[in-house]
Order: sequence, then structure tokens, then C-alpha cells
Amino acid sequence: MKPLTNVLLKIFAGGFFRVHAGVLLFVFLAMVGIVPPQYLIGYHKSLMLAMDSSWVVTILVFTGWFIYAVKSWHYVSGQIFASGQHFLFYSSNALSKGKQLKSWFWAQAAMLLPIILYAFIAVGVGFAYHYYLLPVCILLYLIALIYLSAVIYTRQVNRRIDDSSRSILLRLSSKWRKPYFSLYIYHLFDKRKVSYLITKALSWLIITAVFYIFADVKTDFRVAGIAILAVITTHIVLIFEERKFEENDLGFSRNLPYSRPKLFLNFISVYFFLLIPEGIWLFSRFNPLMAAELLFVALSTAMLFHCLLYWFGLNMDKYLQWILGLFIVLFWIIMFKLLWVLVPLNFGIAYWLFYSNYYKFEGVVSDKL
Repeated sequence: MKPLTNVLLKIFAGGFFRVHAGVLLFVFLAMVGIVPPQYLIGYHKSLMLAMDSSWVVTILVFTGWFIYAVKSWHYVSGQIFASGQHFLFYSSNALSKGKQLKSWFWAQAAMLLPIILYAFIAVGVGFAYHYYLLPVCILLYLIALIYLSAVIYTRQVNRRIDDSSRSILLRLSSKWRKPYFSLYIYHLFDKRKVSYLITKALSWLIITAVFYIFADVKTDFRVAGIAILAVITTHIVLIFEERKFEENDLGFSRNLPYSRPKLFLNFISVYFFLLIPEGIWLFSRFNPLMAAELLFVALSTAMLFHCLLYWFGLNMDKYLQWILGLFIVLFWIIMFKLLWVLVPLNFGIAYWLFYSNYYKFEGVVSDKL
């Protein structure tokens, strides 16, 4: 296990920091230079205490950490399938999956080292001021995030062993009629089952955590809105995968006699099916009118995130930056009790981006993530 860990640290962790050194340095300087030097320690102490005492701040921080982890997934996934790393498929697979998981766990921990160091200091500050629940949640969240990353990488390295055989789903559905919108759903359950299950697990954790945190105000419409926004944000990997699948495997569809309004409705249908578990939860918990509104908020937000990719192409780095910015904007719109505005606003912007760029996109299709 130790030789494999050393190899992964050198290739992936070291490479990740070399590639992203500029961005990480900028973030560090921004955090240090945001306040005068004499107030620096007090500022970060206050920020850490907010993390240790406020669930809202903790959720926002967790979202930022998740986006950072997705960025590392994007980098590692691209490097794993690079020609120079093919030896991993013939060497690391000689080890048991348990040993591979341990090695990938430490490699991912190294890539998250800036977050881990800051989190440990925050936990120490929290314990010193007698905050215990949130600091423990911070530690558990980091462990879960690192472990999920290790599972993703191990699955990718071992995937080629079974690529020759068709899945049970494709064999059972070989004679079924498949509407255009269903193609990505079949692809997802055939090739991206792990990504789907991880996303749904995170979705369930977020829903549970938000309503546990805000148990005293759980009837407040804003709580449900924040939960839905966080849930859709966890789906950004699946949304990115949908656009990549569309470009890599369905590029011919631009020559089919489908109007842009029909195609736009097709993509809404895709996300409707992806969000069926969340939709069942909404209609089981809220009255039908409120549940329907929340479901439309979810669909409109997913479409907005989807249609951004027609504008600047399959660029994960830029995509994550926009997602983070939009999350903050949409969060405050919800906090000001303007949830009803999001449905027409998101759908309107999404359709404009889609209509303006669907036939203009000629970017290079990424084979990463």
C-alpha cells in the first residue's frame, strides 16, 4: 500500500497543486489581505467561531469545500485516463480494493490539505469555546468527503475490467422505445451509477441536515428553498455529465428536425426524471401547491446550471466559479422571501442562454470528468 500511496501523492496531489498554484495563492492572499494585518487573527477567529456556532455558515462552508472537492475530482479523473498514467490499470489493480481505497484516501486528503488545516484550527477554536456539535460535524464531513473521493477514484481505475460486458439495464431495455430525453437517463444508470448514488446520498444528507438544523422554523418557506438550492448544487456533476454526453455522443442531434423550444422541454424532462426522489419527498412533506412550486424552483435552477455550459463550453473550472457565484445570489433571493421570482427568472435566463448558444457552441469537448 505504501508504494502506491507515494505514487499517487507524487502524480496526483503534487500535480494538482502545481496546476492550481495560482488559484490557491490568490485565495490565500484574498483571505489574508481582506482585513488590515492587526485585525487578521481576530477576523479569522470570528469566522471560525461562526462556523462552530451557526448552521447557516457551516452549510455555506461545506458547499465551498464540496466545490473544491469536485475540482479535484475533475483534475484526477482527467489524469487517470491520460496515456502517461495507464500503468495504474496494470499495477494498482493487483492490490485489493481495500488497499487501493486507503491509498486514494491519503492522496485525496493531501489535495484537501489547505481545507483540512483550516478546519482543524476551527475545530480547536470551537472546542476551546465549548462548541462541540458543529466541530464534530466538520470532522465527519471532511472524512466522508475524502472517503467518497477515494471510492470514485478506485471505481475509475477498476472500471476497465468490466467494460466489455453490457449492463443488465441495457439488456432488459434493448427492445424498449427510448424517447430522446431518456438517452442520458439510460447512460447514467449504465455508466455513471456511482456518481448518481453519491449525488443522491448527498442530497438526502443535505435535506436531513437542513430540516434538523432549522427544526424550530421548519415551516418557514425559506428553509425548504435553501434545501432545494443546496440539493441542486450537489447535482452539478450530473449536469456537467449530461452536457458532455450530449456533445460526445449526441452531437448528431443538432441535425435532427427538433426545434429549440422542444429541445429545451426535453432537457427539463431529463432533470424531472433525475429529481423524482426529491419530488416524492416534496409531495410527501408539503401541501401540493407548495411542493409543486419547490419542484419548479428545482427544475428551473437545474436548467440554469445546465444552460450556462452552452455559453462558455465544457470548462469545469469556469463552471464551478459561476455555480458558486449563483449559489450566493440565489441564496439571498430566497432569504428575502422572493422564492416565487426564481422560477420565471431562472427559466427565462436559461432559455435565453440556450436559444442564443445552442447552435453556436463549437468548443473543444473535454474528455475529463
